This record gives sequence, C-alpha cells and structure tokens, in this order.
Amino acid sequence: MNDAASVAVRLNPFKQPDAGLPILEGARQVPWSPYGYILEERPVFTLHPLFHAGCYYVQDSSAMYVGHIFRKILSRTLGEDSGRSRTPIRVLDLCAAPGGKTTDLAASLREAFGNDFLLVSNEVMKDRFRILRDNVARWGDPNVAVTNVDPAAFARLEGFFDIIVADVPCSGEGMFRKDPRAVEEWSPEVVQLCAARQKRILADVWPALKPGGVLVYSTCTYEDAENDSNLEWAANELGGSIVTPENEFADWGVALTRHGNLLRVGEVPGEGQWVGALVKDGTSDSGFYGNDALNVLRPERMGLKKGEQKGKDFVPDADWTLSLDFPRGQYPEAALDKPTALGFLHRDSIFLPDAPLGYILVTYKGIPLGFVKNIGRRCNNLYPQARRILMDIR
Repeated sequence: MNDAASVAVRLNPFKQPDAGLPILEGARQVPWSPYGYILEERPVFTLHPLFHAGCYYVQDSSAMYVGHIFRKILSRTLGEDSGRSRTPIRVLDLCAAPGGKTTDLAASLREAFGNDFLLVSNEVMKDRFRILRDNVARWGDPNVAVTNVDPAAFARLEGFFDIIVADVPCSGEGMFRKDPRAVEEWSPEVVQLCAARQKRILADVWPALKPGGVLVYSTCTYEDAENDSNLEWAANELGGSIVTPENEFADWGVALTRHGNLLRVGEVPGEGQWVGALVKDGTSDSGFYGNDALNVLRPERMGLKKGEQKGKDFVPDADWTLSLDFPRGQYPEAALDKPTALGFLHRDSIFLPDAPLGYILVTYKGIPLGFVKNIGRRCNNLYPQARRILMDIR
C-alpha cells in the first residue's frame, strides 16, 4: 500500500502512428488486455500530442479487467448469435466517466462487429460528463453516443440493450493507494450507503436490459456487501442468473470470489477492482425499434457533426477531425513537429508558410490533431478552447 501506483496505458488499435509510441519502450503488456501496457515510469502525458489525438488512453491495469470480462461476453454473444440480422448490438456503459471503460468497450466492439454496433456512454454528474465527452471525442469512434441522464431514465428504453456495463460508485477501497481522499472518506456507514445506492442504480436500469442480455457489474472496492452480495441481490430480486466466474490469471494475482474476480493492490500490478456478470432471465423479441429511440434521452453526442456553414465558409468541426471516419485527402495537410504541435494544442497561433490559404488539417506523426485556417501571415487556430493545454509547454 505504500508503493507508488503503477501507470498503464491502453492503445487505440484503430489510430496508431506508423512509427509506434515511444512511451512503450520497456513497457510490460497487461495480461488481460491485448492493448494494455504498464509503463516503467509516469511521463507527462499532457506534453504528448498523440495523447490528445486519441492514440491511447491512460487507464489503470486493474480497471482493464472489466474490458476482459466484456470481451468474454462478446465472444459468447458472437457464438450464440453468429447469424445476427435484426439489429446491431447495443451496449450501455452506465457510469462511464472519465471514459476508460467506454473507450475499451468501443475498441472491442469495433474489432468484433465492425461498424455494426451502438455504444451509449452515460454519466449523470455534469462536471464528470464534460470530461467523458472530451475523452470520447479524442478516441474518435463515431458509434459512441454520450448521454447525461440519471440511470432511471433508461427504463424508458425497455429491452433496448444487449449488454449493460455498470461500474458503479463505491466505497473506493481499491483506490486507497492512489487517492488519499478515498481513505479519509471511508467508513462502515459509507459501505452500507454505497451498497444501497448500487441496488437502486441496478433496479433503475434493469428494464433497459433485454431478457437474455448480460449485466457486467463492477466496483473498485473489496467489500462483499458491494460486490458478491449485491450481485446475489440483483439475481434474486430483479431476476437473473449469475455467470460462473473463471480465473485465467491467478498467476498474476487475480483472486476468485463467490461470483466474480477480485484484484487487490499488492497482489496485481494495478489498483483494486472487482467484476462479475449476470444474465437477465427470460427470452424476448424486443429491441426491434431503431437506434433513434435513444433520442428520448437527448444525447449530447450521437454520430458526428462534420461542421457548419458560416457565410461562404464550411467550418469543419474539431471532433470530426479526430473521428475514425474522417476522410483523409479532402483538405490540405501540414505535418507539425512536436513543439509546433504542442503550440497548436496550447491554442497558439501557428505559422505555415508553405501551406495554401484556407482550412488546413494539421497532423503529428501522421495522426490528425485538428484544423487551422491559414490566412497568410498566420493561422487561426480552431482547436477547442475548452480542451487546450493550460500548462507551460516550453
């Protein structure tokens, strides 16, 4: 518990520079994540242009175990429904901020189903929602919709989702090493309060899961009341069958509990995490209605806006630049060196003497960063003000 927390990243398999990432030198792969790596030391990620471009996400290695369980569920879904023809698979990441699990799920879904999926990423807290929205934009998957609603709102979408991932708020014992506030705020009363809140969250969202669908339930605590006992409660009270856990990574310190896997600080490379799964009872043909049903929740990000017409100009949207669907070749491009790329991300005015006038896509190591409008002696920087680097980049 007195050791420094480890540092890990997870790569975006659909957005990688040809030359690779220098930060991976000497890194160890996370055994349960095909794109996860534990770094030798913590770099200043803010000063890495490819971090801002969405080439990787900084995520604790234990938190990546939820993605491992999700991929096992996907593998089973593919095996049982290989002739799938009615609708694309639909997944909800219920308590999604800051975005680590959402980006992991998005990569796994795209690898399994190509473009044939919808992932809804939700966060009820406004300040955390803004962080989630920016991280989803950087990752660049156009099939991720972002919502800012209470879990109870999803009850209107009865049977809509094939899989719901609920990484619920908890008493946070698994974060003691990483977050001193988690130690200060912990008490037996907080554990009971969290366990009750988790039951409410699960009951609120349960109608949105289709019969036969799977709930992946996780916390960052070691408390039985918030983990195994709550999954038992959900099975008995809401109606489901607990998925028998396996433990392929015992040699890496992963433990088996009654109904899930537990990762504890000091026994695994990362912080604390628990995860289990539950299949909803019944069979149903529900879910034939289209993805536009999601509009009742007023998603703040669904699909991608390419830009907007302002007078005679079509001004390209910054998020479109970061999208996996962004078509290269439509705009002139300018490759930036690292100092100039950081200047762009700092929202400085940059100078591109050899570029044509008009909108220019600026890149770093072949990866898009955003747009500038070259007006001759300088370029108007179109990088979003809210995302600009605030620290001194010199």
